[in-house]
Amino acid sequence: MVEVLKKTGGAEISMENLLRIFTVPEAPGSTLNRLDNDISENLAGFLQEHIVAEEADLVKIEQDFNDTRIPEVPVFVSEHTQFLLDKVVAQSVHTSSPSFVGHMTSALPYFMIPLSKIMIALNQNLVKTETSKAFTPLERQVLGMLHRLTYEQSDEFYDTWLHHGRKRLGAICSGGTIANITALWTARNRAFGPDRDFPGIHHSGMFGAMRHYGYEGAAILVSERGHYSLSKAADVLGIGRDNLISIETDSYNRICLTALERKLQELKQQRIRPFALVGIAGTTETGNIDPLDKMADIAEAYGLHFHVDAAWGGPTLFSKRYRTLLKGIERADSVTIDAHKQLYVPMGVGLVLFRDPSVLESIEHHAQYIIRQGSKDLGSTTLEGSRPGMAMLVHAGLKIISRGGYAMLIENGIELARRFADHIVTLEDFELVSDPELNIFTYRWAPADVQARLLEADEDTRREINEILSRITQVIQKEQRERGKAFVSRTRLKPECYDQQAITVFRVVLANPLTTDKVLREVIEEQREIAAGMRDSSDMRALAALVRTSV
Repeated sequence: MVEVLKKTGGAEISMENLLRIFTVPEAPGSTLNRLDNDISENLAGFLQEHIVAEEADLVKIEQDFNDTRIPEVPVFVSEHTQFLLDKVVAQSVHTSSPSFVGHMTSALPYFMIPLSKIMIALNQNLVKTETSKAFTPLERQVLGMLHRLTYEQSDEFYDTWLHHGRKRLGAICSGGTIANITALWTARNRAFGPDRDFPGIHHSGMFGAMRHYGYEGAAILVSERGHYSLSKAADVLGIGRDNLISIETDSYNRICLTALERKLQELKQQRIRPFALVGIAGTTETGNIDPLDKMADIAEAYGLHFHVDAAWGGPTLFSKRYRTLLKGIERADSVTIDAHKQLYVPMGVGLVLFRDPSVLESIEHHAQYIIRQGSKDLGSTTLEGSRPGMAMLVHAGLKIISRGGYAMLIENGIELARRFADHIVTLEDFELVSDPELNIFTYRWAPADVQARLLEADEDTRREINEILSRITQVIQKEQRERGKAFVSRTRLKPECYDQQAITVFRVVLANPLTTDKVLREVIEEQREIAAGMRDSSDMRALAALVRTSV
């Protein structure tokens, strides 16, 4: 006899009903079915209708998620769907909105939604071919397509290595953090590999490697604009966060090469082995690109693994007009690209590419029951074990949008950023802080008389003015976010023109093809309106007093 339980006014639990939720979709007209149709037919309209514009306080939202008891009996699917609509969807961030230009998450092509459903329904596990079948060669093809985009090797190269049993052109993972860790993991293992009776760092660990090779430590070098995932990598790989060496940047937020070489010499004196140099192709804060070609020269001269973190800027390679900005990336030993950024794929997929298909062998792991030696199982060279088939969505983007389509999207974002920056320069109450090299740049609210006063002020007065402007910028940014019509993020920079004083700035990211010049002018107008509403604040009065004061 099948046990049947029923919640008062709720759903019945029985084996029959449990089997239904695995096999039978919701009836036409049900809440879930209606939402599914709405999303499929008009994604932008669905989001516009269901996401509440005005931001709610997080503490208030937390109250809807306080109960830690799992229900003894089920709620109806439609009942829970309505809960999600009211409490989760309504308070989600409208990442696809054309006026939400402060983050790296963009609108999605409509076809990604139904294809995501297919991917989820298939529920493939890319750890091994036994649970992924066609997804394994598909993922390898995606890696090959992006490897060719980056490294431009011959047809013979790809014919040899694309589906090779032991070699890999790269690895797909959940995002840029895992991609960066994977690249630096291979760099560490190769730098401290097997040597005579020493089995390698992957067997003996960091202490054994340092003792064998006669070093006091190991280091990774990157500019001070390096992503925080690199700090995680230094921690996980056992070299310590202090040995992620940050190199100062120039006035264009690019790594200073003379400072880099000076630091390399210092590390040599300290008997610390630098094993990796990281170049950035699209810094998170300002979108700038390191001098990759010259960094490749330095890496070669010092015997370093040269990794390029192109999580953001990598897709610039699609554009014949702008790919020269990344000159030297083809010399990198490894390259990170985030597909959920400028490849316009749903969140949760990044990848790392390797110039040499044998590099991933340095981190290979096997198990008799799953990823056996000599198999084509992808899990043998990925940090993550079980993974979904997200490569299917990247594959769809590459095929449906195409190289030419991605080039148009990239060029649109860069040119929109340049027009917006040019517009800000013409405004009397805003100051451009960093020029756009790609499609990210920074600016702040700073009236013309304040800018003039900063030019002539002594260091202390300049610091005081900048501190006030930073507080005002922070208030404007927060108020605009809470209004819910537009969103620009903020960050802290140390511009050379202000003697490296830290200032708070607006950071704008222009990758959404739905964003227009008109939308951006409305963003500025709202910021101007918020600033005008602060005219009687203590900061505004203090700023006015400093501007009136003569030198």
